[in-house]
Amino acid sequence: MERQPSPAAAGWIMFAGVIMIIAGIFQAFSGLVAIIDDGFYVVGREYVVQFDPTTWGWIHLIIGLVVLASGFGVLSGNVLARTVGVLIAAASMVAAFFWLPWYPIWAIIIIAIDFAVIWALTVHGRDLADSAV
Repeated sequence: MERQPSPAAAGWIMFAGVIMIIAGIFQAFSGLVAIIDDGFYVVGREYVVQFDPTTWGWIHLIIGLVVLASGFGVLSGNVLARTVGVLIAAASMVAAFFWLPWYPIWAIIIIAIDFAVIWALTVHGRDLADSAV
């Protein structure tokens, strides 16, 4: 018996792709701000992993651009994009974790969104491609 794609599951994948695009844009812009004006972000208490804001800016810019590209790939049903999406969402979670001392609420939101994206891509990843056929 052939597995039937679920329209609701395809909706979750659409959600993941769109959220990846939006999160990629947000991360890229926050990275650009840190690169252009390293005094924009306030450096708070000491933390285990210490980079200057410009270094964090480059990290967020690169992650943001890769998440953005993967989001478009997920919407097209590309298997490689789903795999990259899971890996990049995990890397984004780690980067957001290290961003906690500077912007804790923003970092927690990014971690939660990345968790939802990973769940949708791993549980329902095939359903968007199957529903388009």
